[in-house]
Amino acid sequence: MAITGDGTAAEGALPLHSGAAANRAPVQAAAVSADRETQNIGYRGPTACAAAGITYRQLDYWARTGLVEPSVRPAYGSGTQRLYSFRDVVVLKIVKRLLDTGVSLQNIRTAVQHLRSRGLADLTRMTLMSDGATVYECTSPDEVVDLLQGGQGVFGIAVGVVWRDVESALSQLHGERVDTGETLIGKNPHDELARRRNRAG
Repeated sequence: MAITGDGTAAEGALPLHSGAAANRAPVQAAAVSADRETQNIGYRGPTACAAAGITYRQLDYWARTGLVEPSVRPAYGSGTQRLYSFRDVVVLKIVKRLLDTGVSLQNIRTAVQHLRSRGLADLTRMTLMSDGATVYECTSPDEVVDLLQGGQGVFGIAVGVVWRDVESALSQLHGERVDTGETLIGKNPHDELARRRNRAG
């Protein structure tokens, strides 16, 4: 299926935001990923940037323009910190890759909406392909081959691989429990600051 920004169907494909995709029930994700979502953990802007490989300027611009907004906690005024979910950080990394390969902002916006509408397990099985103009979703190796043979797929992003990359990066960084504000310490043994902060609190 093709992800198109203008609502038109790509040749031989249906637009992803039609009813068929939108009405599909979310599938239960693997235990680790589901656990990450249900623990109500958020990641501050600098952490999200580090895990997604983007600059804070990009993060700030994408949030202000509504491209990728933090789903845990938006910024209210000057005193509050945005908090991004694990899924938000995966989407940030995918947006960066799509931009780097020249996909239009309009098509990226549509792709972001589509990624947010899918169940967690759907994301880990998904491959995004693009010819630089249209973004296609492939959920099987056969669909990837069909696109490549048709000349439509120039590059691909395996969402499951991005997911694991982000999971690995965030395991070395700090998260924050939304309900208590407690800092969750990554596995980096050299960082004692957050440990001391938690002991003091």
